[in-house]
Amino acid sequence: MVHCQMSTRSMASKTPVGFVGLGNMGSPMAKNLLKNGYPVIATDVFPESCKELQDIGAQVVDTPGEVAEKADRILTMLPSSPNVIEVYTGPNGILKKVKKGTLLIDSSTIDPAVSREMAAAAEKMGAVFMDAPVSGGVGAASLAKLTFMVGGVEEEYNAAQELLTCMGANVVYCGPVGTGQAAKICNNMLLAIGMIGTAETMNLGIRLGLDPKLLAKILNMSSGRCWSSDTYNPAPGVMEGVPSANNYQGGFGTTLMAKDLGLAQNTATNTKTPIPLGSLAHQIFRVMCSRGYANKDFSSVFQFLREEEGQ
Repeated sequence: MVHCQMSTRSMASKTPVGFVGLGNMGSPMAKNLLKNGYPVIATDVFPESCKELQDIGAQVVDTPGEVAEKADRILTMLPSSPNVIEVYTGPNGILKKVKKGTLLIDSSTIDPAVSREMAAAAEKMGAVFMDAPVSGGVGAASLAKLTFMVGGVEEEYNAAQELLTCMGANVVYCGPVGTGQAAKICNNMLLAIGMIGTAETMNLGIRLGLDPKLLAKILNMSSGRCWSSDTYNPAPGVMEGVPSANNYQGGFGTTLMAKDLGLAQNTATNTKTPIPLGSLAHQIFRVMCSRGYANKDFSSVFQFLREEEGQ
């Protein structure tokens, strides 16, 4: 793995990196590039998002096109497919001004088909596009402990890896463009199904008179153990430092999980793949969004199930 060098000589030789999308994830990622000595040229559709980064040394410009004029390595971190299409191919988009040979890395979670479209459009302009969605959330973004799943031309992977290792602990090459997105979507589908199963199990055990901490301890030494039971338990009072201990604030929002499950549903439909539990998980998280859980962590499905039974 390439580690970021911090010597002054290497800092002097680092060329600017463009960054488009300074939201909850993009902002800490861009900060880690600055910390590692890369000059950052940034933009966001909400100018106030740029202020903090500008204060610590980033150059802020008005449009993605301007970023492309000034940098030949650009990262994008955007909420959804339409935003990515706009930032790359819109009237002020990156591809209107991109220089030949530019490396474009998109860390948004979007439909793999859109990643492939963007790659084809970039190739026409002589640029290289790679998809590099992340898992790990806001905390991991701040600590540079994200996992990046990268899809694209293998020859370009080392160039991408140099930047991504400044922002993440794991960088995994998955194959051609779109396979990074595929890996991310598959992981999050399993995470959603596992979380619902853990929440149902914890709730049933509590109703049967088991102490939640004891039940979690038994699950975690038994074959039912999973990440949702041993690292991110959804039942309040079982674990410290997780959203369930803080009224489901922070973490990974229910809206975002519903969005990722929507992507899983689309890709499953397009490939004629049966995902009965993935589809059901999608509907459960969609209903939660309409019932006041949209901005709570997705582990609040535990609370949602308790309410459904009229507790």
